[in-house]
Amino acid sequence: MIQCTFDVFSFNEQKNKIEIDERKCVDCHRCVAFCPEQSISIIPNPTQYRSNSSWNRESIRNVVKQAESGGIILTGMGCDKPNYTYFDRLLLNASQVTNPSIDPIREPMELRTYLGAKPDMLKLTSTGETWEAQASALPQLQLETPILFSAMSFGSINLNVQEALARAAVSNGTYFNVGEGGLHPKMNQYADHLILQVASGRFGVHKGYLDTGAAIEIKIGQGAKPGIGGHLPGEKVTEEISETRMIPKGTDALSPAPHHDIYSIEDLAQLIQVIKEVTEFSKPIIVKIAAVHNSAAISSGIVRAGADIIAIDGMKGSTGAAPQAIRDNVGIPIEMALASVDNRLNQEGLRNRVSIIACGGIRSSSDVVKAIALGADACYIATAALIAMGCTVCQKCYTGKCPWGLTTMDPVISRRVNPNEATKRVANLLRGWSLEIKEMLGGMGINSIESLRGNRNHLRAVGLNERELEILGVRMVGS
Repeated sequence: MIQCTFDVFSFNEQKNKIEIDERKCVDCHRCVAFCPEQSISIIPNPTQYRSNSSWNRESIRNVVKQAESGGIILTGMGCDKPNYTYFDRLLLNASQVTNPSIDPIREPMELRTYLGAKPDMLKLTSTGETWEAQASALPQLQLETPILFSAMSFGSINLNVQEALARAAVSNGTYFNVGEGGLHPKMNQYADHLILQVASGRFGVHKGYLDTGAAIEIKIGQGAKPGIGGHLPGEKVTEEISETRMIPKGTDALSPAPHHDIYSIEDLAQLIQVIKEVTEFSKPIIVKIAAVHNSAAISSGIVRAGADIIAIDGMKGSTGAAPQAIRDNVGIPIEMALASVDNRLNQEGLRNRVSIIACGGIRSSSDVVKAIALGADACYIATAALIAMGCTVCQKCYTGKCPWGLTTMDPVISRRVNPNEATKRVANLLRGWSLEIKEMLGGMGINSIESLRGNRNHLRAVGLNERELEILGVRMVGS
């Protein structure tokens, strides 16, 4: 009863026994993990609706819910439909006799990469015996591994989780994006490893905020809900969130669908220039967009508008709350958007002027490697980091009742997250993925992550048609 935040268990004093309301179970497995007798099992309810190929149980249940409520069906996390993931149909092409593999244990393997606009030329100066390249004046983010933590705002997750992600970013030489919820004062100590977001709601945005982080991200859209705004329910707006977001306590935090000062590339260019001037041109500017059919053309305009980094969020991207119809049906897979953007920028001679971060459905180290081969410089992860902390993807983030204490602002439930233990687990995840990336690079005969970027010769496809192969720029297995 204490562990379940959805009131599945209750004590009936008259009968002197615990009663169970199975209808409230969200399959989070908290009760299973903490049952002292290990006597609880969770199985599919055999009396659920009968389903067929046209009407599955979810479709029937959703119609019933909307017939009763007349409202929008909300959900959390990312799209859980199986037919939009191309990473699973891409394989890595290993080295053999003519191009020997590399042993990452005994030979140098470089995962460090830099995000930001690169100069067209480097000036070399002679020191007599050697030549040295003059450092670029363009601001860069130095990553020791090509993985960053994606935007998760204060409010969508609590301070314990944010602090754990920031600590893990520091220990692994990477960055955590604090999302659109402003910046809690306690996070200032991690400033050199924070990416700060400017979203349409402009919550908590002021000069001091912009001066704090290592980079600024202008969020235009996100993969889980392209084209619509955000909503943090008023019951999650506590005193601390009220102060951080600069909104009244208990009021809904509504992010408009568009930025009301951005209706063209020229408007975006003006905001980028303003932020650069305010921060004295010391930080790279990221523009985050959702993966949509014209991502390539949009990205070309973003580069010309002066952005240093583009983050592209595919339709598998997660969120704290989104209409299910939007999450599952709007946007395109990150693999297709990424390949088309990289192609377009190379064709226009703009690729060196911007770095690309891929996100939305990155589940493993192999997904990271495949994304980089398709044209990314690095990848954002979010759900994987939450799973490392204990999330079981029950998809009830929007309720504020997260049984693992991750996406709730309830002060009692939030204490279930130990920041020290959470930091250790997430840092372990990054270290494990980094070691696997080195192993895969070695197997391909590559000793640097930058040598893989956009190198689609190292990818082969299974079960894709000719048009899909053409867009991805990948050959079929056996060719």
